Amino acid sequence: MKITIIGGSKGTGAQLASLALQAGHSVTVLSRSGNAPAGTRAITGNATDPVAAAEAVAGADVVVVTVGGAKGVNHQRAAVTRTIIAAMQAAGVRRLVVQSSLGAGDSASALPAPIRLITQLVLGRALADHNEQELAVTTSGLDWTVVRPAGLTNKVPSGTWTALGATGEGKPYGSIPRGDLAACMLEILDNDSTHGSALSLSSR
Repeated sequence: MKITIIGGSKGTGAQLASLALQAGHSVTVLSRSGNAPAGTRAITGNATDPVAAAEAVAGADVVVVTVGGAKGVNHQRAAVTRTIIAAMQAAGVRRLVVQSSLGAGDSASALPAPIRLITQLVLGRALADHNEQELAVTTSGLDWTVVRPAGLTNKVPSGTWTALGATGEGKPYGSIPRGDLAACMLEILDNDSTHGSALSLSSR
């Protein structure tokens, strides 16, 4: 596949880029720093810039958004995602995977009350950004999947994880190594059964 990663200079995006390269895919990374794993096509630019977004998504089979917040900028994730969606619609690129967060959207109701309260207190601003981001995704008309990881860690990947839909049974909270999140995302990129789904991810 030709995979474009928005925000792939570090964190989960960079790990996804490396895994995708190892699997034989072609990878383009758009980031403000221009940094990207060796072997990728790196584009330096702000993902809220329509010109940079159009260049990044052109010819892609799938676009993955893994951006975080930006200091001093409100709802950066949502702004980036809206720009990328518009670029995809203009280019006729349909497959979109977006990294959100556990506690966003309808996943908040699945959390135990104490964890839900703590999550809102600690991540309230980020979750508001993710909620706006998810709304843009779910109303885009694209073939989208939202992934909502639990607390991200830099632990050694275990190679296993739990992925639950909004109505799934189990405990969609805890933590997950970034390497496992990246591996899970790589698996679902061409999985048609995840279209239109929001998956909560945590370690088993």
